[in-house]
Amino acid sequence: MKTAKFKITSTTLVFLLFFYSCKQEVKVTPEEVKQIAKEAYIYGFPLVMNCKTVYDYVVNENSPEYKAPFNQKSCEARVYTPDDKTIVTPNSDTPYCMIWMNLRAEPQVISVPEMESARYYSFQMIDWYTHNFAYIGTRTNNNEAGKYLLVGPDWDGDKPEGITEIINSETNLVFIIVRTQAYDANDMDKIKEIQESYELQSLSAYLGKEAPASSPEIDFPEWVNGSEFTIASFEYLDFALDQVDTHPDEVEFMEKLAKIGLGTPEIFNLSEKDSSFIKALEDGVKEAHAEMKDFTKEAVKDPLGSVKGFGTREFLKEAASYFNQPNFYMQRAVVAQLGLYGNSGEEAVYFGYYYDKEGEPWNAAEHNYTFQFEEGNLPPVNAFWSLSMYDGPTQLFIHNPLDRYLLNSNMINEFKKEEDGSIVLYIQKETPGKDMEANWLPAPDGPFYLMLRMYLPKEEVLEGKWAMPTLEKVQ
Repeated sequence: MKTAKFKITSTTLVFLLFFYSCKQEVKVTPEEVKQIAKEAYIYGFPLVMNCKTVYDYVVNENSPEYKAPFNQKSCEARVYTPDDKTIVTPNSDTPYCMIWMNLRAEPQVISVPEMESARYYSFQMIDWYTHNFAYIGTRTNNNEAGKYLLVGPDWDGDKPEGITEIINSETNLVFIIVRTQAYDANDMDKIKEIQESYELQSLSAYLGKEAPASSPEIDFPEWVNGSEFTIASFEYLDFALDQVDTHPDEVEFMEKLAKIGLGTPEIFNLSEKDSSFIKALEDGVKEAHAEMKDFTKEAVKDPLGSVKGFGTREFLKEAASYFNQPNFYMQRAVVAQLGLYGNSGEEAVYFGYYYDKEGEPWNAAEHNYTFQFEEGNLPPVNAFWSLSMYDGPTQLFIHNPLDRYLLNSNMINEFKKEEDGSIVLYIQKETPGKDMEANWLPAPDGPFYLMLRMYLPKEEVLEGKWAMPTLEKVQ
């Protein structure tokens, strides 16, 4: 049975009884359904993607992407390759640990060791809305050891002895991505040792007390590939809304969604809808796709677009005005589509190279390209930088003769330099020749895009003062 999203007070109960007793009398026109569906699709796209991720990583043990049950870490002392297909635009610099947490029963304690000063690491904490609500790591604790208590919205208690900090999540379902910098392929034994030193335990286990009763099991819907792009996404969105309490800023918006049956106590079932309603939903999704595409084409022209696209709820709300949007739902949806679970700007900046000057995707089947760092103009970072290659249609790494998916700052001494001290990188499908292969980033035989990542960027990057290199066609 579905659960309501409001905390039940006497006032709320009166409202619910009145609202849902009148629900059957509310009539919406096809045009209204289309408009609400468009807004719901944009709002809900990140939440739907969370349904996909949690199903592949936690629920479906037969999935090739399966990681571990809730509240258990899954670590791999390797970098991502073309065989990793759940998260689009992944990095291949930092071996991952991943943890899906369910905080309904009780909080969880995360313990991190003292880290060597030169190595970057981070625990990125993402709520059910895909907001980055907190970090543990190099930037926040200067690589010092610590114990952190992660609590859900309903927990109310004092900080236990030995806990460095209490971290509050707006939602009970939390995804944690742990990135640990790998220097090269020979670094994996050390990476494994570090990953094993990351500890996770329940609060009751930390205190040596009896565990509380388990929370009711969540019946996650089976994921059907491609659903995020069709009206099937609304069934997942309806489920996703059951997992949160409505934020005060969104009560009115949830009332709007309820007019088409989303976010109500009843299950949203497309098979029960008539043809005119289905057609209106489809038209709404079509318009949402068009608006997201238009927004993307403009946003990717802005080097600071990614800086404004990831962060806390409060940060995204403030950043909406930067994009001339009435709310942050569009920017949140587009960054989820382009690079789900990207870091907040102060943690990492992403400069995407998606389209050429004519607005067309870069295409290595038709052209060779160069990417040049002038002498003294390497990315200004306090950690490291990398330039990664992605297949345009799939948004994933692509197989190539070198099994190379990126070039990064760890390789700086391997690159061949020009006479003027600049570094020219070759972006093409065929080798530029054995003597220049150190500078070659293999491209697919077709459309592609690049992502320049800068971890712990310096102020000149965040302020837009650093001139990012351009990608140029070889004439």
